[in-house]
Amino acid sequence: MTTLSRTTRLGYALGGLSSGTYGTVPGLILMPFLTDLLGVPAAIAGLIVFVPKAWDFFLNPVAGRISDLSPRADRRRPFVLRAGILLALAFLAMFFGPTAPPVAAALWVLVFFLASATAYAFFQVPYLALSAEMTDDYTERTRLVSWRVIVFTLAILVSGGSAPLLVEVLGGVDGYRLMAGVMAVLVVIGTLAVFWGTRRAPRLRHEAAAEGLRTQLKAVLSDRDARMLVSSFVLQAVAMGMVLGGVVYVARHVLGEPGLATAAFVCFVAPAIVLTPLWSALGQRFGKKAGFAAATVVQVAGFVMLFLAYQGGATLMLVGSGIVGVGYAGGQLFPLAMLPDIAAADAERTGVNRVGMIAGIWSGFELLGYALGPAVFGIVLWLGGYVESTGADVTQGDAAKWAIVLGVSVVPAVLSALSLFPLSRYRLDARLRAAAGLTTPAAPA
Repeated sequence: MTTLSRTTRLGYALGGLSSGTYGTVPGLILMPFLTDLLGVPAAIAGLIVFVPKAWDFFLNPVAGRISDLSPRADRRRPFVLRAGILLALAFLAMFFGPTAPPVAAALWVLVFFLASATAYAFFQVPYLALSAEMTDDYTERTRLVSWRVIVFTLAILVSGGSAPLLVEVLGGVDGYRLMAGVMAVLVVIGTLAVFWGTRRAPRLRHEAAAEGLRTQLKAVLSDRDARMLVSSFVLQAVAMGMVLGGVVYVARHVLGEPGLATAAFVCFVAPAIVLTPLWSALGQRFGKKAGFAAATVVQVAGFVMLFLAYQGGATLMLVGSGIVGVGYAGGQLFPLAMLPDIAAADAERTGVNRVGMIAGIWSGFELLGYALGPAVFGIVLWLGGYVESTGADVTQGDAAKWAIVLGVSVVPAVLSALSLFPLSRYRLDARLRAAAGLTTPAAPA
């Protein structure tokens, strides 16, 4: 079994600075940028947020396949470096286009969001694949991913907490451009750090990549454990995408305190920094599947508290955000620790290198889920009669306010609860624990 050095763990973890920043800020900022500054209708804005990430759903397996076929010994790292830099540039360009008319502004954002999504595919997929190739130890994978989740959460906290504040510093389009510049710098720092930090990491998967994209894709999707884990995670990604996309609307239009969005966001992500090691210990004691199930139940409880915030005000919103954050810590850790288990088990069983493709399928579905979140939230707003604007203050009606509240509480709670069903059918964790000699039985999901 392979135990990694602290330098390697830290280097790999720092890649979470890039993925955490890019994975958070568009979902948090782009919808208000489109609806409240550029004057784009909410349903169309939700579609703009959805389309580029849906594009990654199809592109990510291809990106993984291309990295699988690379003849280099360190086949993943060059992709991470080049794509990370291009990602930062494309994200920056999104906010430096025309602001009128709304059609031209929306098209500019869509084009460069597509470009950034393409670059992200070639960054994120090889990055995820590294976790399955650097160690063959069941427990070490959890430890490796724990470090990554802590950095990832810090990135979410820093980028998500500061992005709305940076927008407010200058206000209007200048505020959004300042925010975009700072976020682009964070993406570049994370890219350079993971490229340098993993330079001496072992490469334990040497199986050749088989020919035929369609055949290999079909083979991966036929894996029952992979399907169950992806299904569970996607349902939760949609739920979290709705919350991330809706927190600004709750603070601004329901509670009338725009600055509360930053506080709620901090309460949402901060628990993961402290609690990820505790979730990791729970996973080692009872299994990753059981830990994922427990985290899901905590998330549902937090969503219920967010529903009560409409009547209870800011305090309940912050408490609910904190409870969701406790569950979110485990909801990030365990699926990412289970992903390399699936990839390594597939390689050992088949003798074929599909690590990149498996990571690509995972990342594609993950992005699809997080993209569907704002899109579904946009539809909920539209059904509630939400009124878009071009920067002017608009008082939303009671139906629109209820739509905002339901979009960040009841709907996400139902989706998270449904995710427990496919998770209950995941079987690989029990087999791997038995093979690793972890005799303590996994708690039932």
